[in-house]
Amino acid sequence: MAILYALVARGTVVLAEFSATSSNANTIAKQILDKIPGTNDTHVSYSQDRYIFHVKRTDGLTVLCMADDNAGRRVPFAFLEEIHQRFVRTYGRAVLSAQPYGMNDEFSRVLNQQIEYFSNDPNADRIHRLKGEMSQVRNVMIENIDKVLDRGDRLELLVDKTANMQGNTFRFRKQARRFRSTVWWRNVKLTIALIVILLVIVYVVLAFVCHGPALPSCLK
Repeated sequence: MAILYALVARGTVVLAEFSATSSNANTIAKQILDKIPGTNDTHVSYSQDRYIFHVKRTDGLTVLCMADDNAGRRVPFAFLEEIHQRFVRTYGRAVLSAQPYGMNDEFSRVLNQQIEYFSNDPNADRIHRLKGEMSQVRNVMIENIDKVLDRGDRLELLVDKTANMQGNTFRFRKQARRFRSTVWWRNVKLTIALIVILLVIVYVVLAFVCHGPALPSCLK
């Protein structure tokens, strides 16, 4: 699975989060929230081991996700953009006064659904690429997490590899089912086409044998 963890926060106050695997990503994510410099809008990525924490902060609202390093930048930031828009559209100004985890019961399900979509559906990347909304991502530099966290503060990132492998297995099975369905429909269409061609050939042969106009009497 490309994206493994996500949260939405106002400053350092986490409003909602979801993890697709057992890990301590939430602890490290909260450390990052505490250490992100300045208050300006930003897009930034921090690497740790073979995972990358991607951060988008807009108008005081921060959306963060942890993804495999092979997920690149476009898909994680497309995910963050989608989550930001959905969160603002759903809660509006309530975000400004919400209590910690005040939206978690409801919005964690949205995070779950969007993590699944952006991790497994190739259309997720294709749609955002066509929209051309992710041009700013090209300028995002991936920095080592030591850039924002002191070595003494930094925790070892622990990720349940089994859960991650299960996510990859699920994606493979989904793709295999889609492939089998495509092949089945192709065979059905081919069979129908062959039947139609065969019927046309039979009709032409009968018409020829029965001298065209006399076909009805020939069939009696």
